[in-house]
Amino acid sequence: MKALTFAVRNSKEILREPLNLALGIGFPVVVLLLLSMIQANIPVELFAIDNLIPGIAVFGLAFISTFSGMLIATDRGTSFLMRLFTTPLTASDYIMGYTLPLLPMAVLQIVISYIAAFFLGLAINLNVLVSIVVLIPAAIMFIGFGLLAGSIFNEKMVGNICGAVLTNLTAWLSGAWFDLDLVGGWFEGVAYLLPFAHAVDASRAAISGDYASILPHLWWVIGYAIVIMIIAIIVFRKKMSSDQ
Repeated sequence: MKALTFAVRNSKEILREPLNLALGIGFPVVVLLLLSMIQANIPVELFAIDNLIPGIAVFGLAFISTFSGMLIATDRGTSFLMRLFTTPLTASDYIMGYTLPLLPMAVLQIVISYIAAFFLGLAINLNVLVSIVVLIPAAIMFIGFGLLAGSIFNEKMVGNICGAVLTNLTAWLSGAWFDLDLVGGWFEGVAYLLPFAHAVDASRAAISGDYASILPHLWWVIGYAIVIMIIAIIVFRKKMSSDQ
């Protein structure tokens, strides 16, 4: 209940900036439309919609990291969290309170991206729903990345790390725009040591109906999500102790 009460407060903070919220949710749709326009004007199938939409959805989640990081960094930069540290909230309560309102936002972003893909030729079937569900661990993971960054750095640094570094890592190492097999070598090896390509591949396997191939990739994402969340809680707990 303590975490839920804190989550309600954070939901109100998020809704106070509807323009940023709309831009964060709508940006993946803009990218999807641009790449679809490119596909319509080239003779080869470079950006097939059923192959493209999972990558776009994962890329869009990188912006959720910036949201989560800025939210917690802003609270740390004011006296708000200092006052809250006098309450019986634990570090786990704080991280859960930040995560709960951000997760529906991430899911809404994914759903809107897929709805846009329907108008661009994506087939409507049960596989699409499975593909969306498969991306939920990735959403939690990206939220965790933001909360970890926000627990350590100030707002400016969070913008640089989540808005630039993490976004570019996701863009280039997820295979969202191109097949990683085309590059191969150490580049592909590094990409598959990170969770981004696994998130895309798990979602693509779901949308193609290849359910047997989902879990080998999904376990990577779930593992990263758990580890990142645990580290975020530990780091936030240390920040609480030092600030107090």
